Amino acid sequence: MFSLLFGLWKYLFAKAEYHVLILGIDKAGKTTLLEKVKAIYSDLEALPPERIVPTVGLNIGRVDAHKCKLIFWDLGGQLGLRSIWEKYYEEAHAVLYVVDAACQSRFEDVKNALARVMQHVELDGAPILVLANKQDLPGAISAEDMSRTLDMIDVNDRPCLVKAACAYDGSGVRDGVLWLVEAMKKSQRSEKLKQRAESAIQF
Repeated sequence: MFSLLFGLWKYLFAKAEYHVLILGIDKAGKTTLLEKVKAIYSDLEALPPERIVPTVGLNIGRVDAHKCKLIFWDLGGQLGLRSIWEKYYEEAHAVLYVVDAACQSRFEDVKNALARVMQHVELDGAPILVLANKQDLPGAISAEDMSRTLDMIDVNDRPCLVKAACAYDGSGVRDGVLWLVEAMKKSQRSEKLKQRAESAIQF
């Protein structure tokens, strides 16, 4: 009886929990973005940009947003660290891929790294939000131009959005997170991960 009531309570009141990977090559602004997300959804002041250092390994951020619990895994983007990304793919509901939209000399590296992410079988169907970050800088390209640069226009095997944003002042961040939440709610991948987790608990 208790387990039945607990299951009913969980179904009615427990918030859905989603794991989001924050990926991108180094110096894209991933950790600054994570700090801004935490500030937006927790009413706390973000860590000043001058105190943010390059991520070596993993930063974790937890927020309640749009009636969900979101756990962000911010992974280092240096070339030597990208090999660890795939260790987190299996449990990820979605990917938030951050690009320095003002650094066009690195777009080829950005494109290649994103292609490897999207082609990995353990991220099959995962929604991907690409943030064209650093829109406050001269030379930053638009979301539309970024879509063409990264060959994202004709992607149809998963929900995808390329959005202009600035992690420094937060513009575009809330709308991007909202899109990501809605995409995860509708994603077949999320349902599969939920069923797998419930099976593991019952076992």
